[in-house]
Amino acid sequence: MRLATWNVNSIRARVGRIVAFAEREHIDVLAMQEIKCKPEQFPFAEFEAAGYHVEAHGLNQWNGVAIASREPIQDVEYSFPGMPGFLKDHDGPDAPLEARAIGATVGGVRVWSLYVPNGRSLQDPHYVYKLHWLKALEEHTRQTLAAQPDLPLALVGDFNIAPTDADNGDPQVVEGVTTHVSPAEREAFAALESAGLSDVVRPLVPQGYTYWDYKALKFPRNQGLRIDFILGSRALADAVAGAAIHRDERKGDAPSDHVPVVVDLDFPSGDEDDDVPMIFG
Repeated sequence: MRLATWNVNSIRARVGRIVAFAEREHIDVLAMQEIKCKPEQFPFAEFEAAGYHVEAHGLNQWNGVAIASREPIQDVEYSFPGMPGFLKDHDGPDAPLEARAIGATVGGVRVWSLYVPNGRSLQDPHYVYKLHWLKALEEHTRQTLAAQPDLPLALVGDFNIAPTDADNGDPQVVEGVTTHVSPAEREAFAALESAGLSDVVRPLVPQGYTYWDYKALKFPRNQGLRIDFILGSRALADAVAGAAIHRDERKGDAPSDHVPVVVDLDFPSGDEDDDVPMIFG
């Protein structure tokens, strides 16, 4: 299975480019973030013509997540248990949920396409929301893997965190001044790893950014951030056979400000271990 994640920054503006990439790179499962549309506005026809099934979750022109797969998509969820909502100046537990998470099972792999809240600024209520959101995701991950320790689980998407100093090449992103690099955000990312996940791309691609702001020639100057990740459970990490960050997708006409991150998964066949789910190749 070739699994990819990509913050597409408006699916309707870039559908031709996105489908072309998926076909050219033989992507089996593509998790997308920031689709910026409602499901009825999603360009399903273009994906279906290329042989993909799609599940999309969007509420308005902001946020939004989706999963496209060459194999059937099963057990779809549009938020994870305990996921908090957000509404400015609203502090209650009944704040509306945003379209930031979609989970599905494809070929025995549980995939979550995630668009973690940005945080906006260290003083903004959205920053507190971001930390609460990540804590809820950590708790859900712990519970999931405690109940199914052998589950191939992939949490993929735009995490809006640069976990290490090496992941920050933007001089305007500064600890103590901006989000994405604060100790609390990095601790939240580390907590996800301690819940039973690992960055399955970094061992094979130790360096490289996944996002460059459109402003101030950030891409030509390579002033980027590594904030898009594929975090996998032990069962998923053990199956990783290759990985890539497709930097060239930031080039050309009307690119997203993020690029795809891809892993190749090679699971044992069912004949070798009857307890391992069958995975398409």
